[in-house]
Amino acid sequence: QMQLQESGGGSVQAGGSLRLSCAASQRPFSSSILGWFRQSPGNDREFVARLRWGTGYTSYADSVKDRFTISREKSTNTLFLQMNNLKPDDTAVYYCARSRSEWTSVPTHYDSWGQGTQVTVSS
Repeated sequence: QMQLQESGGGSVQAGGSLRLSCAASQRPFSSSILGWFRQSPGNDREFVARLRWGTGYTSYADSVKDRFTISREKSTNTLFLQMNNLKPDDTAVYYCARSRSEWTSVPTHYDSWGQGTQVTVSS
């Protein structure tokens, strides 16, 4: 079972930036999809961005498109989420997750999850 560990959360003002990292305990297969999700109190966990490990192909939620960038560093098995122009609505716990091969934004189709990192954006 793959272990995932997020880091890089924190508190910023609106318009600021943060970079989240997610370290995988083993090299993901090329067919694996690594994704970022977020959850705020009282809300369901929602898709933010995903990336296919082998090709680097990406997809984003409309709410973060043109502000967030997902990327990976193969040599260290690390997934990143660069978040720019942050808004108060981006406040949430951010999770990284792995899907073995299914190109999906549905959280229940991801079988490995990190413990999450808090992002707080103040106005």
